[in-house]
Amino acid sequence: MLRRLHKSGVKAEHMYLAGMASVVLAFTSWVLSRRFEQGGTARADRWGIFIGEWAPTFFAMGNGLRTYETESEIARQSVEADRRPAGIGIR
Repeated sequence: MLRRLHKSGVKAEHMYLAGMASVVLAFTSWVLSRRFEQGGTARADRWGIFIGEWAPTFFAMGNGLRTYETESEIARQSVEADRRPAGIGIR
């Protein structure tokens, strides 16, 4: 799944931003639900918790993508180093 996300252009930073947006959205939905719905605090709490549960998922996916990106970069650098002729790039 991480490979597919990475190939489609999703980066770790995107997931971290989605996690932060989820936290903001959870708080906003809690405030708006509490203020404008008839269900009171209990319903507002359920909305806030429901949306707030998305944040850890986004952060975990961001961590997974960060690991995948780091490993991909290390592998790419290793392949490039193997392609250099001997003695080039060494000082």
